[in-house]
Amino acid sequence: MENVPLHENKPDKGALSIKLHEIIFESDTRAGKNFDIALLILIILSVVAVVVETIPTINAHHLDLFRTIEWIFTIIFTIEYLLRIYAVRKPSAYIFSFYGLVDLLAIAPTFLSLIFWGHSIF
Repeated sequence: MENVPLHENKPDKGALSIKLHEIIFESDTRAGKNFDIALLILIILSVVAVVVETIPTINAHHLDLFRTIEWIFTIIFTIEYLLRIYAVRKPSAYIFSFYGLVDLLAIAPTFLSLIFWGHSIF
C-alpha cells in the first residue's frame, strides 16, 4: 500500500468529495475550522455522557436515556468516519492510517454490543 499523507490524499471523484475533503481535512479553511470545533464539542459531550453514566444513582434512573445518547453519538461519529473515507482518493490509506483506526475503534464498541450483548439500538 502506498503511504500517502492524508493532506495529500485529495479525492478525484468529483466536486462533492473535493468539498468534503476541504471541510474535513483542511483545518485552515473557515469550514474546516468549524468542522473541527463541532467535532471537538461532540467528543467532549460524548466523554461527559460516559462519565455521568458511571454514577450509579444517575445511571439507575436514566439507563434508556444514556443508551439513546450513546447511539446518537455513535451514529454521528459513524457518519463522520464514512464521510472521511468517501472524501479521500485512496480510502484504504485512511482506513488503515492511525487516525482511521482510532475512528473505527471509537465506534466499534457500540456496534459490537449489538452482536455480543444483544443491546437494542434505542
